[in-house]
Amino acid sequence: MARKIIIDTDPGQDDAVAILLALASPEVEVVGLTAVAGNVPLALTEKNTRIVCELAGRPDVKVFAGCDRPLRQTLVTAEHVHGKTGLDGPVLPDPAMALQDQHAVEFIIETLRAEPEGTVTLCPLGPLTNIATAFQRAPDIMAKVQEIVLMGGAYFEVGNITPAAEFNIFVDPEAAQIVFSSGCPLVVMPLDVTHKALITAPRVQAFRDLGTRPGTMVAEWTDFFERFDKEKYGSAGAPLHDPCVIAYLINPALFTGRFVNVEIETTSKLTRGMTVADWWGVTDRDRNAMFMGDLEAEGFFALLTDRIGQL
Repeated sequence: MARKIIIDTDPGQDDAVAILLALASPEVEVVGLTAVAGNVPLALTEKNTRIVCELAGRPDVKVFAGCDRPLRQTLVTAEHVHGKTGLDGPVLPDPAMALQDQHAVEFIIETLRAEPEGTVTLCPLGPLTNIATAFQRAPDIMAKVQEIVLMGGAYFEVGNITPAAEFNIFVDPEAAQIVFSSGCPLVVMPLDVTHKALITAPRVQAFRDLGTRPGTMVAEWTDFFERFDKEKYGSAGAPLHDPCVIAYLINPALFTGRFVNVEIETTSKLTRGMTVADWWGVTDRDRNAMFMGDLEAEGFFALLTDRIGQL
């Protein structure tokens, strides 16, 4: 039986690839897609989510718009990475499929209350505002969640938006604190893992060689956004952060990590948004997250290329 998931997202080219992977994979059933402000403002993230669904040939998937700002601070966006639309690179038509009228937070609450306990997994690919808001409004749903598998944070890699903080967590640390203290089973894909999902020139060419529209779009998206990582890190390409979340649901054996305590820094001027992971077990704080540390990259890209080729 396919695993039911809600993808909470702020596309972003790597979010788009993650959505394509999910929609191409029989192991997961996308119950709905919820958009949140993050890489770009909400009006663009919900639009981009619908564009990607149509690219996958899945206009039947329901898309909901959620929170347009973090819980307590001004929205920080990442056009410097993803471009002004969030999906810069290839030119794609505006979506024809409708945005659902229901707010994303209400959809999350309603779905978790309606489904049997432990049967819906939340897959946040951006800031955690929608998830935290749902937990605040309806604390009863936390016990219904099967698992939260998210992209965010870092340990050895530390920060990519500040010296100490990864972007998704930095955008809304208060939301992250709520989610990490929720008691829900947590699997975290930090920069330590996602920076090993490096889309090198041969891997880009493999997508292009598929000869399909989704394959070509993935290649052109990565052609665009890898320029930032090459300049910043001196790497051979760009990391595909968000598809790690979906790949884990399909084949968890691709990843290794440790079950550790992870706390979110919300007050320090220097380290606000930092994921303080007790990797070495030096405190007596309760363990609350499977914090991934490594990825089998060849298997990851073989899976990704195969599934995108099936769209």
